[in-house]
Amino acid sequence: MNSPGFDDVLAAAQRLQGHVLNTPCVESQTLGEIVGARVFLKFENLQFTASFKERGALNKLSLLMANQPPPAGVIAASAGNHAQGVAYHARRLGLKAVIVMPRHTPMVKVERTAGFGAEVVLHGDNFDQAREHALVLSETQGLTFVHPFDDADVIAGQGTVALEMLQQQPDLDTLVVAVGGGGLISGMALAARQLKPSIRIVGVQSARFPAMVNAVKGTQHAQGISTIAEGIAVGQPGRLTQALISRHVDELLLVDEGDIEQAVLMLLEIEKTVVEGAGAAGLAALLKHPASFAGCRIGLVLCGGNIDPLLLAAIIERGMVRAGRLVRIMVNARDTPGVLARITAVVAEAGANIDEVHHQRAFTSLTAQHVEVQLVLQTRNRAHVAEVLTSLAQAGLDAQIS
Repeated sequence: MNSPGFDDVLAAAQRLQGHVLNTPCVESQTLGEIVGARVFLKFENLQFTASFKERGALNKLSLLMANQPPPAGVIAASAGNHAQGVAYHARRLGLKAVIVMPRHTPMVKVERTAGFGAEVVLHGDNFDQAREHALVLSETQGLTFVHPFDDADVIAGQGTVALEMLQQQPDLDTLVVAVGGGGLISGMALAARQLKPSIRIVGVQSARFPAMVNAVKGTQHAQGISTIAEGIAVGQPGRLTQALISRHVDELLLVDEGDIEQAVLMLLEIEKTVVEGAGAAGLAALLKHPASFAGCRIGLVLCGGNIDPLLLAAIIERGMVRAGRLVRIMVNARDTPGVLARITAVVAEAGANIDEVHHQRAFTSLTAQHVEVQLVLQTRNRAHVAEVLTSLAQAGLDAQIS
């Protein structure tokens, strides 16, 4: 496999012009204040398929269409974003597209891929198993395989993200990029090193899928089974991408699931933008390692926004719990008429809103004359939770966080 060069990235930018968005790269003053740096967000979640992946897909497909004869069709393996990029642009170019996706891919990604006119095949429990099946189908059906990251044309297409960022914000001194198979960061690093050799390039992987970190650093971090950042859940790094990352990327960091959840929620609350787990990985690294980025001018790629609504709802709810804005308390009281009304009146007077009430008599270790009342409350913060508990105690009620 031939490695791409800077000229390939420039040529890709010409092919993509007018067919993908030149997405904004703007400063977030609030996030900058939180992490102690200047933070500039590249909104790749605003692409039509909500991901940077269509850059590499379109560059590859455009080059294939220039062949004589053009391919009978294309096939790809993807957890969702590469799938949508290939499907959407294949339909635009009049190409048949077959996409193999792991069985547990979020349904929103499966439905959108099919909606772009691709034939979707669900196979395997992870990306690597889906890829192996796609390669088999490629041979049996005469389709051209479009690799999601380990392909020179795909890498060159992804590198156009860095071209745009440094045109829009030429004073950036650091790029922070999510890493799965490495297509995005290797293309960006290739371009950024040519344009600004001194720039610092940092890759971020989920601690549950540290394949590139292990490959480049020689570490032996254990691999997990699942992550909320499924877009970067790759078990086997690419050969081209590994070589480019080893040559051009300064650091590789790992982030935990809680870090990613917090970053997704912060981008939603502060920037009013929806990102998937992979799209929040860069911010997660800034939140986990603020000292490493203090005072820098950071370009952060929000690489995708295709998140399952149910997962997003769970992240929001869990974030509210961590912030003390959603709390579950248990009140033990004597089981007398009006006790529930009394409890809820105290809670209301303290300014909390009741989400759920569970009144328990049978499944409790309390005596038969007592009742256990479990309340889920909306509160302002942890200090407000303490005020609610104090109000219940002053009313003679035994209450504690459950």
